[in-house]
Amino acid sequence: MPIDRIFSDGSAFAVELRKLHARRQNRVTSARNDSLQGARLSLTARDEVLSKTGGRCHICGGSIDNNDWQADHILAKSVGGNNTVENYLPAHSVCNNYRWHYGAEEFQWILKLGVWMRTQIEIRTPIGQTVGEKLCEHERRRARRRKVVGQRGNATELENANPK
Repeated sequence: MPIDRIFSDGSAFAVELRKLHARRQNRVTSARNDSLQGARLSLTARDEVLSKTGGRCHICGGSIDNNDWQADHILAKSVGGNNTVENYLPAHSVCNNYRWHYGAEEFQWILKLGVWMRTQIEIRTPIGQTVGEKLCEHERRRARRRKVVGQRGNATELENANPK
């Protein structure tokens, strides 16, 4: 399905997205059955991966300033990629986690939807206002679920900032 395909209606678009989702699920399930967890990269190998992009995230292009990044597979393990330095690029943890196991086509649709929805939120259309509120609710729930252990094992910073 080309990214510039025009759909007859929202239902037809939803059917195509479900097909992409099913393909992704099959790839991931198959890869889990076929492979073992990869070994961690050495510090030298991580430095080599990071230098490939000049210290920038290959997904968003932002600067990577600390060790909060992941070595992202160029060719996913779910489609036969391996755990060699040549098959990694650096990505912010959050960028890599949001990209997840999506194939290129599905991820392009997600980006296209996201850019369009961002505009709807910014110009405060009815759908934009609804989605903006729902996203904020979702993020507040996620923040409450996160566990960050303090230095003495006391209540977490996020729990204190986001009381239930």
